[in-house]
Amino acid sequence: MNGEPALTYVYAVAAVAAVAPPLPALLSGIRGVEDAPVALLAPREAAPGAPAFVAGRVPAAHWSEEALRTRFEDLAWLEETARAHHHVVEALTAHTTVLPLRIATLYRDDDRALAALREQRSAFAERLALLAGHTEYGVKAYVAPDPETPGPGTGAAPGEAAAPAGAAPSSPGKAYLQARRAQHHAREDRYRQAGRAAERIAATAARYATRAVRHPVQTGPLSRGERGERGENVLNDAYLVPDDLADAFRTAVLRAVEDLPGVRVEVTGPWAPYSFATPTAPPAAPADSPGPRP
Repeated sequence: MNGEPALTYVYAVAAVAAVAPPLPALLSGIRGVEDAPVALLAPREAAPGAPAFVAGRVPAAHWSEEALRTRFEDLAWLEETARAHHHVVEALTAHTTVLPLRIATLYRDDDRALAALREQRSAFAERLALLAGHTEYGVKAYVAPDPETPGPGTGAAPGEAAAPAGAAPSSPGKAYLQARRAQHHAREDRYRQAGRAAERIAATAARYATRAVRHPVQTGPLSRGERGERGENVLNDAYLVPDDLADAFRTAVLRAVEDLPGVRVEVTGPWAPYSFATPTAPPAAPADSPGPRP
């Protein structure tokens, strides 16, 4: 840091000496936020397999509480920081079990970070044990967007047959109301199908997944699928799946809903287990940190 004040930035929790080559060797070429090097931070008395922080040092001037209030409103900075944070987590995930921590988990110095690590050692160890041999997968369901309703006088409703030859044509107002009713019924049908899809997905996933989290549905540009298809996101679940069941999980979930028209399902992953990093009742965070959560 060239002598300037620095803070300890923590990316994740991993187990000491849990892999070969050891974690310090794996971390030696990895750089994180602010392009800073990353290292293992563990108590000297830590036994093999004990939780350790994966951490780096960042300039205090850039990461103070006041500076972060402004920087978190800068979407370009936020995206760059999230990518750098995720790069570190992903690099570790390829070799060992990792408990990801949230962006900007900060301590005033290494000693404060180590004190927090000791305080939460049991919770961290329990969560690492839960995540071992598992990977996160996402399951998203979409319903087709509503067709545009024709204005009065534009003809038949979407999906309706034209009036037979010789039949009196509908008035513009009646045609418009028919179109609105047809749109309403189609929307109701799609949501019924989405409800069935959610029930089938939950029942199928329960046979494979260890844990499940239901996230809020996505809106706006985020609501588009992996390939950019249009549709309304109506289900946004995450599942913690044993690695040896991952292929069977993906196949079974997709097969469970393949006969439901109007609903599109995507299974995404594998991902680092961000959705399962936090237990139901986390311990209190240290006062000088936005707070790791085991």
